[in-house]
Parts: sequence; C-alpha cells; structure tokens
Amino acid sequence: MAEDELDYNIESDESSFIEDKKSIEDELDSSVGRIANFVEGRFSKAEDARQNDETRWLQSYRNYRGLYGPDVQFTDTERSRVFVKVTKTKTLAAYGQVVEVLFGNNKFPLSVDPTTLPEGVAESVHFNADPNAEQGMDEIKKAFNKPTFSPENELQPGDTLETIRDRLGGLEDKLSPVEEKLIEGPGTTSTSITFHPAMIAAKKMQKKIHDQLEESGANKQLRLAAFELALFGTGIMKGPFAVSKEYANWDDDGEYNPTIKTVPSTSNVSIWNFYPDPDAANMDEAEYVVERHKMSRSQMRALKDRPFFRKNAIDMSLSMGESYTKKWWEQTMEESEHGSQAERYEVLEFWGFVDREILEEHDIDIPKELKDAEQLNVNIWICNNEVLRLVMNPFKPSYIPYYAVPYEVSPYSFFGVGIAENMDDTQTLMNGFMRMAIDNAALSGNLIIEVDETNLVPGQDLSVYPGKTFRRQGGAPGQAIFGTKFPNVAQENMQLFDKARVLADESTGFPSFAHGQTGVSGVGRTASGISMLMSAANGSIRTVIKNVDDYLINPLGKAFFNFNMQFDYDPEIKGDLDVKAQGTESLMANEVRSQRLMQFLQVAQNPTLAPFAKMDYILREIAISMDLDPDKLTNSLADAAVQAEILKGFTAPPEAAAPAPEGGPPATPAPGPGVAAPAGQPPQSPADMSGGGGANIGIGGAAAPGEQGFSGNIQ
Repeated sequence: MAEDELDYNIESDESSFIEDKKSIEDELDSSVGRIANFVEGRFSKAEDARQNDETRWLQSYRNYRGLYGPDVQFTDTERSRVFVKVTKTKTLAAYGQVVEVLFGNNKFPLSVDPTTLPEGVAESVHFNADPNAEQGMDEIKKAFNKPTFSPENELQPGDTLETIRDRLGGLEDKLSPVEEKLIEGPGTTSTSITFHPAMIAAKKMQKKIHDQLEESGANKQLRLAAFELALFGTGIMKGPFAVSKEYANWDDDGEYNPTIKTVPSTSNVSIWNFYPDPDAANMDEAEYVVERHKMSRSQMRALKDRPFFRKNAIDMSLSMGESYTKKWWEQTMEESEHGSQAERYEVLEFWGFVDREILEEHDIDIPKELKDAEQLNVNIWICNNEVLRLVMNPFKPSYIPYYAVPYEVSPYSFFGVGIAENMDDTQTLMNGFMRMAIDNAALSGNLIIEVDETNLVPGQDLSVYPGKTFRRQGGAPGQAIFGTKFPNVAQENMQLFDKARVLADESTGFPSFAHGQTGVSGVGRTASGISMLMSAANGSIRTVIKNVDDYLINPLGKAFFNFNMQFDYDPEIKGDLDVKAQGTESLMANEVRSQRLMQFLQVAQNPTLAPFAKMDYILREIAISMDLDPDKLTNSLADAAVQAEILKGFTAPPEAAAPAPEGGPPATPAPGPGVAAPAGQPPQSPADMSGGGGANIGIGGAAAPGEQGFSGNIQ
C-alpha cells in the first residue's frame, strides 16, 4: 500500500483537510491567521510553564558534561577547578542497564496474546489423529482411496517433509475434509491434536509488529529515548506514522532501481522540543501537544511530497526567510554568550483539540458522528504564520501519538526525575571536597619560607632552589631562613568525598558496585554475597522498567496494533487480542525461563494431565526462550495434520494380505519398521530370548537355566 493510498484511506473525505491556496500571491486568509495564532498561543503557554523544568535539565546536562554553572564562583586562591564526573558514570550505567533489560533478547519487549475470553475466534480446536477413532478418520480414508502407507511409500533415505508430501500427492488438499471437521475446544484423548487459533492469530500479529518495528529502526530510536530518560528523567517517543522506505535494488542492466515500501515508523522526540499541555500530569490527561521542528530548506520542500501539505503555503513560508531563533537554553548548551539566528525554519506541529467553530471557518466538513462535538482532534503544522497542514486526527480511536515515560515519577508533574537530578547535591559535595583535597595537597607539598633580611648580605636573590647559597652578615646573631610545613588534611577531605559518593549511591538507588567499582568489602567479597547485592540493586531498576512498560511499550504496542487493525486487511491477524509489555519479564534470564518450561513439559507428559496443557504454546515458548524462531520449528495446523498422517504410517498395523497369485503360495507383505511380523514367525520384540534373530538388534539374549536353549549343567 503506497503512502498516498494509506493516507487516502485515513482521510478520504477531501473536506476533512484545509485546501491549498491557488497561488502564493493570494491574500492571507483571516481564518488561517486565527488558527496560526491559536497554535502559537498554545505553544507559548506550554513554553512558559516548563521554564523550571528547563532549568533542571540544564543543570543535569552540566553535571553530565562536567561543567560548572554561573552560580559557582571561584576565588583567586582556588587553584584547582576539577569536576569529578560521577554523574556521567551513573547516568551511562543506568542507561546501559535499561537498554540491556529491554533488548537483552535482541527483540522489542512486546508480546501479543489473546484475551482471557476471546471473541470472534475460537480459543482452541482439535482433531483426532487415532486411526481407530470414528470421527474424522473416515474422511481421511475416503480422501486417499488407498492404504495410508503402502510399501512404495515407505520412508526413504534423505526424505524430508516436502518430499513425502510430493510422493503422497497433495496431502494437504486431501486433508481438507479433516479441517472442515475440526471440533471446537481442547482434545480429551491422548491421540487428539489441539490448536489454539486465537493464539496463532496473536503470534502472527506479534511477528508483524516486530517486523514493522525492526523495519523502522525502533530499537535505535528507543535507545535515544532511554538516554534522555536516564539523564533528564523523561523519554519521548511518537508514532506510528506511514513513511516510505527505500530498499536498494539493481536491475539486470546494473541500473539502480530502488524498491519503495510503505512501513509504519516510530521515532524519538527530544525532550527539548516537546511542549505538552502544562495542566496535564501524563499523556492520558493531555489536551494537546506541540512539537518544535528545526528544518532546513530541503526538509521544508520535502514536506510537499507528503499528503495534504499545502504546497503554495510552504512556498510562501520559504519566501519569508529563515525564522528559527535559538532559545536561551540552546545558547547556554552551546556555551555561546550572544544569540545567533540559525539558517533554519521553525515549524510547529500541533496535535490536540480545537474548537469546532475554528474548523468550520475553514469550510471543513465535520463528520456526522462529530457534529455535536464542541472540540475536535486535529493535526496542524504552521511556519511563519502559515498553515502548512490541517487535517482531522486520522487515528481511530483518536489519540495523540506521543508517549512520555518518566524515569522516576514526579508527583503532580508531567516530567519525571532522572539520575542527574537525584545526585545534584552529592555531585556538588564531591566536587568541593575534591577541590579542597587537591588545593591542600598542593599547599602542603611546599614549604612556607620566612627570611630575616637583616641577617643576610643586601642585594642577594631570595629565590629558593636546590643548592642555593645565602650569604650572612658578619656577626649577626640568630637564624636567617626559616621553613614551615603546612599540615596535610587531604586524607580527611577524601574521606568526606567517599562519604558523599556513598550518599550518591543512596540518592540514586544505583550502587557503585553495579557499574564496576572494585574493592568491595564485607558481604560483597564472595560470589554469593555479590549476587545478593546485585539482586537487591535490581529492585530500583525494576521500577524504572515498569514505568517503561506502562508509559511507553504498552501504549506504543497498542498504537501499532490499532494501526494494523485499521489499515492492514490480513484476516489471519484479526482477533480479540491484547498487547502486553514484557520489559519486566526480561529481568528473568532465558536460561531460567527455559528450565521452567522444560520442567512444566515433563509434568505435562502425564497422559492424565496432557489434555490440560497447551502443547503448541509450550513448544513455541521453549523455542523463544532459546532465541529460536518458533515459526520455523513448530508446525501450523495444516502441517501438524500432515505430520500426524505421516507418522501414523510407521505405527499403524499392516493392511490385509494381498490375494495369492495363481499357482503360487500366498503373498506375504514384507515386514517394515514398526510392523508386526507375518504369521508363523516369532514376534519382533526386544525382549526375545531365543537368540533366533527375532529381536530388533543383535542376536538375542542368553537363555536362563531351565529355559529352552540353555546349554549349561543344571545343579
């Protein structure tokens, strides 16, 4: 589906968006100016409300970079201005641990499962694979019209499932009557094969979402959000949006002929460019969101190729010149003392509610079901007081496609608290104690020299160096030069530094040994002790991962689910499904999960308990815990029916003997593997003790005393 086609399905009514100007010479529409002022007003309100947050973020950025702010003033006597960047170490450690938990399994921590009571699709179905069962097996025999496994169809060396299918002549087509006889509900016998259509649809949807996330580079974008999450306390993501992706391709003549594919994409939004509703505590309460873009001329012109962007309005904005002005925090982060205007355009992207009267002034046809609504959810782009795009929110159900996740939830605030802010005071203490220790060490490492010049010959150089000679006045009493050593208190300062470092561990909930500190004493001296400490340290990161699950992974996964349900018409992924975030489950190692699944599988081997176990789900989960693709290792419903029919040929009893040819002895079918021996011969049993060759392997066992064939002397 091309991008234009996709957006046409989203906004097929041409009156649901504002039309472009006929030419750039047209006079400005007063209603257009009104809606541009509306967006500018929302942006200004959100910008004023987050000034305190910008101050917090800027301080966190300085601590991460190791820069002193203007509030720190040094005297002339303070020689050392060292900055101990412990904030950087802990921020990167927290960022790495979040990424490790989220992507430790090399996949997006998202799963799709059926609801507890799925509607519209069967939770489980089964068919009976027992050749003696009445139900379903008559259809199989009629479909084949020949013995299930004849001698010419015996398993040959090098056979695969595909070659056996070809030899049997379209086994899947012949099993179609069986599929029509599927029974809803789990099987009740040990020979019945049970499938869960709701689970299969859920896993197909999950695989599709994972493929879309991989195609759009969501892992990279989520890592960027995780970095700002650890540093500033809030990570922002947006999406999904339909974008065109170019795949490299060369034709037979060597000419570059790329393949263009439309995929749903998600991206990271920097916290500095994100302006939410100041009266909201989270995205669920937000009435609107404004994103600030910094675009070049080429990026502005590229907007013309996107659906429902007003080309002439873009040309008008370009003709007005660059409009991007750096904010105060940008100048501070660039360490620039004077403001400068970048050669870029400031574009505001608005998502939220607008009064219906403003839309009606633009001759936008309101849908019938929204005629009585006082506010409507729209998407607006403006630049240089020009409306570049105005459309109704295309998503159903309508939602603002932004997701803000806090590292640590700040009560009554939209933005969270990060590692750098939590250890701001302890970072200041560590810097002060370290500077004092260095200045004291420099002072105590030199002598304070006192010179009595009355005892020295006038005109001498008073500089001190090894081997220096001073000439004294003749007959002058007393010592002329005195040396005083300043006391060294650097050790006390370093003890205070270590205490401040411990306080940093307490304030952040991230101990130093979790990011590689050596010399751990006490409990951490042994392997079991350090394991206990690491397990306790994971308690704080579990809260962070739970926030990521609740505020980011879960709503983003539901957005991709709704996107596919709305625009992807594949019936195999439809169903009553539920999206679940699995970030906290990633804390459990795959080895532990695999061991538990194997133990449960052993319990389910009991014939009495087997009907209660979802074997297909267990096999899929075991494959996933081993980092294997379950779709390549486990059979679908049709493949399982084929496999059961093939395996049944190895264990089924032989067909009736063929009639004897004229003038000859009766024909006896040759025994095959797993087939009973003909009449008149001993049964093929591994316990055969006769030694007559009736055993499967070897020549049989030795006869015991008193049995036939025993050659020893009986006492």
